[in-house]
Amino acid sequence: MPERSTKFIFVTGGVLSSLGKGLASASLGALLEARGLSITFLKLDPYLNIDPGTMNPFQHGEVYVTGDGAETDLDLGHYERFTRAQMAKINNVTAGKVYDTVLGKERRGDYLGGTVQVIPHVTDEIKERIQLAAEGFDVLICEVGGTVGDIESLPFLEAIRQVRADVGRENCCYVHIALVPYIATAGELKTKPVQHSVKELRTVGIAPDIILCRTDRFLPKGVKAKIALFCNVDEDAVITAKDVETIYEVPLILNQEGLDEKVTQVLNIWTGRPDLGRWSDILHRASNPESTVTIAMVGKYVDLTESYKSLNEALYHAGFHHKARVNIEYVDSEKLEDPSSLRNASGILVPHGFGARGAEGKIAAVGLAREQRIPYLGICFGMQFSVIEFARNVAGLVGANSTEVDESTAHPVIDLLPEQRDIEDMGATMRLGNWPCVLKPGTKAHKAYGQERIAERHRHRYEFNPEYRERLEAAGLVCSGTSPDGRLVEIVELEDHPWFVASQFHPEFASTPFRPSALFVDFIGAALKYGGGGD
Repeated sequence: MPERSTKFIFVTGGVLSSLGKGLASASLGALLEARGLSITFLKLDPYLNIDPGTMNPFQHGEVYVTGDGAETDLDLGHYERFTRAQMAKINNVTAGKVYDTVLGKERRGDYLGGTVQVIPHVTDEIKERIQLAAEGFDVLICEVGGTVGDIESLPFLEAIRQVRADVGRENCCYVHIALVPYIATAGELKTKPVQHSVKELRTVGIAPDIILCRTDRFLPKGVKAKIALFCNVDEDAVITAKDVETIYEVPLILNQEGLDEKVTQVLNIWTGRPDLGRWSDILHRASNPESTVTIAMVGKYVDLTESYKSLNEALYHAGFHHKARVNIEYVDSEKLEDPSSLRNASGILVPHGFGARGAEGKIAAVGLAREQRIPYLGICFGMQFSVIEFARNVAGLVGANSTEVDESTAHPVIDLLPEQRDIEDMGATMRLGNWPCVLKPGTKAHKAYGQERIAERHRHRYEFNPEYRERLEAAGLVCSGTSPDGRLVEIVELEDHPWFVASQFHPEFASTPFRPSALFVDFIGAALKYGGGGD
C-alpha cells in the first residue's frame, strides 16, 4: 500500500453484536468533520453474501441503497445521516465480494499458477478495497462487522492489522467497542467482558488504541483506570459510550468524553475545536418538542423495527423540523383485521416490502386513509398498494392487483414491464439508485419539493402498469411524478384529499436531521394539522 496522507481508523467490536459500532463510527465521523476534516467510511462485512440485497430483513435489518444503486448494510445509512459523506458501491465490502474477486483472478490466471491463499491474496484484496475507499480523504473510518472471535472475521482483522505496518503507526488508529454491564444484584459495573474482548483482539495481533465502553451510565474514574490498566491503554483512551434517549445525542456524549481529541492525538492530526452547534440544536429539538404526532406504520416487518430504520429516522427528522415528537405505532399488516383501529393515528404510512404476505392488510389501511381523509404516505410497495386500492374501490376494477401478489389477476395495475419479463436473474430486474423524476406543477408533490425536477433512490422491481394509467387518471388518480419520458409513474396522489401522496421511490434514504426529506416534512405537517392521534 503506497504512502499517502490519509489517516485510517478501524472500529471493531467484541463480546456481542448490536453494540452500536455503526453509530459510534458515524458519530466519530461527525466529530472529525466538525473539526474541518474530510472523512469517508468503509463497512467490511464478513458474511459470504455478495451484498445484503437477498437477505431477509428479519435477519439483517434494512437494506440501505446508495445513490449509485448499491444494496448495502444499514450502517451506511448512519454514515450518511450523521455526516456529509456520500456512500457508494466502494463503501461496503463483503467477504462474498472479496472471495468472488479473488477466485475470478485465479480463473483468469492472474496469480500465474501460484497457490491462492487467505494470506496474502484475500488480505491483499481487502487492503486494496480499503485503499480505494480512502483515496482523496483526510480520514477513512473503517468498521469491521461481526464480533472479534468470529471465524469469518479473521481475514479482515488480519488485513487491518497489516495496514498499520503499511501506512505507519501515526496514520492508523484502532478503536474497540465492548460491553461494560452493570450487575444490579451486585451493584457493580463489571469490566471482565472488556478485558476478555481485548485479549481476543490481541491474539490476532491488534492492540487497541482506544476502547469504547458500551454501558448504561457514565463510567467512574476508578473503573476507567482499571480498564486502562488491564487492557494496556491510556486512561483517557477509555471512553464511555453511554445509552442515550436519542441517537443524535451520541456525538455530543463522545465529544464530552474526549473521543475526537484522543483520536487526533493518536493520529497526530492538528485541528481546531469542533463546532457542534447544529448537533446541540437537533438535541434541543428532540428533547423539547412543542407538540406530538402519532403515525401508524402498517407493514409486515414490524417485529424488527430495524427493517424500517431509514423510515423511522426520516419521520423523526421531519418531526425535528416541526419541533414535534413523532410517535410511531407499528401495525402488523398480516394481523390487521379491522383497519378502523388506525383511526386514532394522525397519519398512516405504508412502507416498502416484497411478496404477497400481509398485502390485504396494507390495502385496507390505504382504503381507510382515503375514505377517512387521514394524511397518508405510501413508500414503494405502499405506492403500489395505493394504486391497487384506488383501482378496486374507485375505478371499479374488481380484483385489481399486482402480479407480484396475484399472477392471474384480471387487472394487473402493477406489473413487470415487458423488457423485464424475460430476464432470469431477478437482481437484473431491480430499479436501483437515483432516478430522475419530473413533478406536475400544482400538485402536493410539487409543492413539497418546491421544484419540478428531482432525483430520488429506488429499490423495486414492479411498476405502475402504463396500460391502466388513462383509466385510473380518468377516475381521479393524479400521477404527479413521472420519469422524464413520461413512461414510468413515480408518484401518485389524490387531489380531493387533505394529504395523500405515495412514491415509487424511497425518499427516506436521503433524509438527514439537518436536511429532512421534503415529502416527510410535508406529511408530518399535514398530520399535525389533522391531529387525530396527537396528545
